[in-house]
Amino acid sequence: MRTSFRLHVYLSAMRWLLTVPLLAISEMSAQGPALMPWPVQAIQDPGQLALVAPLQAAVEGPASARVLRGVERWTARLADRTRSDLAGGAGLAGTRLHIRYGSVADLKDPSIDGGYSLVITSTGIDVDASTDIGVLHALATLYQALLRTEQGWAFPLLTIHDRPRFVWRGLLIDVCRHFMPREMIMRELDGMELVKMNVLHLHLTEDQGFRIESRLFPELHEQGSEGRYLSQDDIRAIIHAADLRGIRVVPEFDLPGHSASWFVAHPELASAPGPYAVETRFGVFGPTFDPTRETTYAFLDRFLGEMAALFPDPYMHIGGDENNGEQWKANKDIQAFMKAHAFKGPQALQAYFNQRLYAILQAHGKRLIGWDEIGEVPEDGSNIEPLPQDITIQSWRGRDGLTSAASKGHDVILSNGYYIDLCQSAAEHYLNDPLPDDTPMNEDQRGHVLGGEATMWAELVDPRNVDGRIWPRTAAIAERLWSPGTVNDVGDMYRRLEGVSAQLDAIGLRHKSGQLEILRMIAGYDDVSFLKDLVDVLTPVPGYKRHGLAVHTTLTPLTGIADAAVPDPNAARRISVLIDAIIGGAGLSDVSSFRYLLGATDIASNDLPCCQDIAMARTALNERAMEAIDALLTPTSLGMEECAGFKKALDNAQGPFQECLFADLPAFQRLFEAVCTKPR
Repeated sequence: MRTSFRLHVYLSAMRWLLTVPLLAISEMSAQGPALMPWPVQAIQDPGQLALVAPLQAAVEGPASARVLRGVERWTARLADRTRSDLAGGAGLAGTRLHIRYGSVADLKDPSIDGGYSLVITSTGIDVDASTDIGVLHALATLYQALLRTEQGWAFPLLTIHDRPRFVWRGLLIDVCRHFMPREMIMRELDGMELVKMNVLHLHLTEDQGFRIESRLFPELHEQGSEGRYLSQDDIRAIIHAADLRGIRVVPEFDLPGHSASWFVAHPELASAPGPYAVETRFGVFGPTFDPTRETTYAFLDRFLGEMAALFPDPYMHIGGDENNGEQWKANKDIQAFMKAHAFKGPQALQAYFNQRLYAILQAHGKRLIGWDEIGEVPEDGSNIEPLPQDITIQSWRGRDGLTSAASKGHDVILSNGYYIDLCQSAAEHYLNDPLPDDTPMNEDQRGHVLGGEATMWAELVDPRNVDGRIWPRTAAIAERLWSPGTVNDVGDMYRRLEGVSAQLDAIGLRHKSGQLEILRMIAGYDDVSFLKDLVDVLTPVPGYKRHGLAVHTTLTPLTGIADAAVPDPNAARRISVLIDAIIGGAGLSDVSSFRYLLGATDIASNDLPCCQDIAMARTALNERAMEAIDALLTPTSLGMEECAGFKKALDNAQGPFQECLFADLPAFQRLFEAVCTKPR
């Protein structure tokens, strides 16, 4: 038998076996369908409602393109899952769906009512909502509730009353560092709709690219994007598609730093002489707008006015983060300006710049939003006043910033803890509550917390692998921002997340297919099932540590093992759950069979030229783990030599391997510690 085939058999069998304890665990967790976000109130009665074609939808309410297209969209998706023509068969007695709502929502009002009631009985389905946005949320829940039974496709009998906890449930997509085209953004809107997220934040300008068309200043995108940008027609199409899904679109133009791409065409706007080029490296760089020249504000007034007309949302994001002030410190004219205005340092000068932008945006009917730094005013005696209370702060550096901004009367949005580019687990994001029970905020300050936003920064993603970084973990963030704070069972969250991941795949997200595409490129052939099984226990090195392991630029191909691996992989989590169950005293019906499954030996064959080092380390780890399990479940006692072997296997498996780690390694360590401290 070829060694690679043994590896494939072993891992495939392991994948089957490891579902068993998870099914048992799910039976002990919260009962009910795999809905995400979990509703405020959900009551399940005995019985089911069979889904019978055609779906007889009747709508009662004012004319709404959202409802019309939403019914069409979700009916088509239900038809895809059931492989039946739910829209045809006029005159036949199919499943009844009655929708009733009161008004068509204005997305310019961020506090619109998105609540709904969904009642599924043996006679049909009833949806009631105050607005058409609530109807869309109900249809998403209905799609998630569909189950396959022995008799066919059916809905459980449910009574759901639901509403969002927070009004701002966002996803930031950085289209700059690696360009994200229109079709990528369109599919993310579908994922957002499924999990009831309602704000798409587009990060449109950055050192690495000016990614939006300006018809007033076409040289900006022509020279600052290398030909890769979103046209205004693209933007209008995105906004229209988002509106039909009840999603707002908030643009961000990062100012005054992170702005090298502006200066390729307009070096006169910068604080130091050019020439400038689009940056290919990642990090914090010096190029910064000159805030002392009136020509800067005249230019920005015209540009931001053009963008204000393009984006209907009341908010416009100015960035404002990570300005190192180097160009300001080195410019004698700027230093003289600061002295004349009694500005003691760059922070005061940036506060002045923000005030000027505030006035510009206000004149164009927009509310200013920015990162933590825009709310800071130096306490050094500088002659500068803080921005008005009606600005909104997006907090990325920690809870102290969130609390401080809310205490000053600013609306706030939490992103700290929701940086999905850091490749952390869904559980870490899930337990990061914007308003935990122990928050120091009073009632008034709590009212300023609008919600939160997941951030997909694009240093290490491109259109091929970005979905694997966004989904399915962002669904856990969506639940944290929608559901009551008491909905916080991590095990049940993971139970439902697997189902939601399949739903996301079914409606067109590419977190699964994009990974296979990269694996086929790595392997050089189509059958990559054994390679996928190995990658499924790997996770990219978390945080920003990958930048310390290799040089990454905008030109670096993202086609390696670390680009295919996903954060918080299912297989590794299942193995961890199984190991912890064994440590806790759970038995196995057939230890010998389990030993065979886990005990594959030499897998470093020529069939795995991409990752022989990973395969060898994994094989040794598995072998030692089986020895440890045998010792733990039998009277066998291990000596110092065996425990030294466990330590060696752990050390050799520490990695990183091609910028990846074994995601389940901590569970192996717990196993070895348990058996080596077992009383003799």
